[in-house]
Amino acid sequence: MKVRPNISIINAMIRITAGFATLAWITSKMVRRPHRDSYKLVALLAGMKIAEGILRYCPLTAGFERFQEYRNDHNSENNHYNFDFDDFEAKANADSGADSYNPS
Repeated sequence: MKVRPNISIINAMIRITAGFATLAWITSKMVRRPHRDSYKLVALLAGMKIAEGILRYCPLTAGFERFQEYRNDHNSENNHYNFDFDDFEAKANADSGADSYNPS
């Protein structure tokens, strides 16, 4: 697996800032109640955001991009979900002389 940056510099700075702010906030909460497990989980998530910002690599973004590539490859092979909306408009224009159903 090749890890290369998949987020921008601005996005990385936002992640670092949010990660450090969350880590500082949760550290102050942990001082009062050190035995809460939820605080440890939030601290872990804040550390992950800091690491994503420093490395400029987000595994969720990479997974989403891989899913999009897979879906595009799969759809081009089977051609199940590739709709051409121009065909619908052409059919609607051709049927414009016929009476349409209006339930109101």
